[in-house]
Amino acid sequence: MVAYLMAGDPDLEGSFASMQALRDNGADIIEIGAPFTDPMADGPSIQRAGLRALANHTKLIDVISLVARFRETDQETPVILMGYANPVHSLGYAAFAEAAHAAGIDGTILVDLPPEEDAELRAEYAKHDLSVIRLATPTTHEARMAKVADGASGFVYFVAVNGVTGAGSADPESIAGNVEMVRRVSGLPVCVGFGVKNGVQAAEMAKIADGVVVGSAFVEHAQSAHESGDYSKAPRGMGALAGELSAAIAAVVKA
Repeated sequence: MVAYLMAGDPDLEGSFASMQALRDNGADIIEIGAPFTDPMADGPSIQRAGLRALANHTKLIDVISLVARFRETDQETPVILMGYANPVHSLGYAAFAEAAHAAGIDGTILVDLPPEEDAELRAEYAKHDLSVIRLATPTTHEARMAKVADGASGFVYFVAVNGVTGAGSADPESIAGNVEMVRRVSGLPVCVGFGVKNGVQAAEMAKIADGVVVGSAFVEHAQSAHESGDYSKAPRGMGALAGELSAAIAAVVKA
């Protein structure tokens, strides 16, 4: 199970505690969001999370530092940074790759950087063994998937529904063929996300995919913490949800 949270929401200390809670309750991979001013792929929940993080003055370097702090006690749990290309480009691809590697980041998903434009980034990533994780969607045909797969590493993030994060509910039967095509063409594990909100949905997705990504459902616990002023609600809520999801997925995997 891949668990997403937005760095800096409700604050960086809360994000650190939430990373630990996710890890302790069954998250196999932590996907840490870097806030951006124009998050075109994000639905309302994650957009609001990004705005809260930006209001806390959370910058890309703070996200990197957060992962470095997590790595002081955990060198095993994979951590992926998800965000947008502009902040990485502003820092400089070489500087970012070096800093990300030093902090213990394993790879990135930059949702607005297409394969045709990431050669320079990939060259820097290759120097530091960072994964370039790319997206595929239900409308990605086989010829396009071959281009998406070229140079990709780690896994492929398959977007289960058309639209933004948190939109609608995913239908495993309708995308099973797509997932198999992506796996065959890329030769990489396929993790399915967007529209997965609870244990039942996660278990269904686990039947067809190599991993399940959950984002908006976790972020809503940070929103609740922010609204109540009790920031401890974020790690508690995220940990409880992670436990529910991981148990549901484990039951399917063992069956």
